[in-house]
Formats: sequence, structure tokens, C-alpha cells
Amino acid sequence: MLIRIISAFALSVFLTHTAVAEMSLKGVSVPDKVTFSGHTMVLNGAGVRSRFFVDAYVAALYLPEPSTDALGILGSGSPLDIRVTIISDLVTGERFAESALDGFVRSTHGDLGPIREQVDTMIKTFRSALKKGDTFDLVYNPDTGTEIYRNGELQVTVDGLEFRSAMAGIWLSDDPVQSSLRDDMLGL
Repeated sequence: MLIRIISAFALSVFLTHTAVAEMSLKGVSVPDKVTFSGHTMVLNGAGVRSRFFVDAYVAALYLPEPSTDALGILGSGSPLDIRVTIISDLVTGERFAESALDGFVRSTHGDLGPIREQVDTMIKTFRSALKKGDTFDLVYNPDTGTEIYRNGELQVTVDGLEFRSAMAGIWLSDDPVQSSLRDDMLGL
């Protein structure tokens, strides 16, 4: 009997992991791993950002190893990728930039001072015209800083470990842009 229970548990863990590996959300394919600047990261979790009853984007978190420890992820200097894919025509560059700025304010509890210049640099990359299907990869590379890619093309690199923590905190902090999305990205 105990062997059947253990076998059933192992099978359920395997099937759960397989489902994550083949994830698709709102028509967006979410790969099980990504590689940037020589760092391969695995899918930790993904979810949909909704605002005012509109599904705005799909966000996925990639890490070197899966983790449910938000504080550990935020405090780490390890590589990470937060992939954001726009899924609504209602998301404009200006709205996306303002939402990101609000996320930084929440993540830092209103203390943007030490990273204000880096935040402004990132926000500028979001202000241009957006369309449904555009994808941003916010990749922390310990060798260079946070590399911001749009549709696979490097836009800018923003330095600083403090910036990395605040940027990831938009989704993972104790005051995230959406609690259910945080849980989904952490695989909870």
C-alpha cells in the first residue's frame, strides 16, 4: 500500500513538472527554459497580469534552479529572466511604462532615490509603441547588469544589484503589482 502511495505521489509530481514544461497561457507559448548571455535558466512559474478586467500580459520567471522563496530570489545576485509578453491591444507603451514605474514605487516602498536613474533608463525602453505579441525579457546577468530585450533584441543594459532586486520586486516583493501573479510566478 505504501509503495502505491509513493508511486502515485511520484507520478503526480512528474505530471505537474511536465505540465509546467509545456505551458501555454492565453495563446502565449512559455518555454521551459531560456538562455541569455551564456546563462541557461528554467521556468519557475508564469501567470497573467490582469487589470480592470483586462488581461494585459503574460509574465514568466526563469531562474537557474526553481525556487518558491521570493525573498531569496530578490536578495540573490544570481541570473534571472522575467519575460513579459503583451496580450492586449489596450496596452500602450505609455501605460506599460507608467505601470512599471508604479511597480518600482511599490517594490521599493516609495524609495526610488538610489536607483532613480536606472529606473528612468528602463522606463524609456517601454514608452515606444507596443503591439500585441511584443515580448520583453528583463535578464539579470551578474557580469553586466539587467539586460532589457525587446522581441529578442538588446535595447539597453542597466547596472546594479539594487536595481535587479527592485525590478524583480515589481512582481515578487511583499507589495507586488498583483498577488495572484506573484504566486503563479513562484509556482505556488
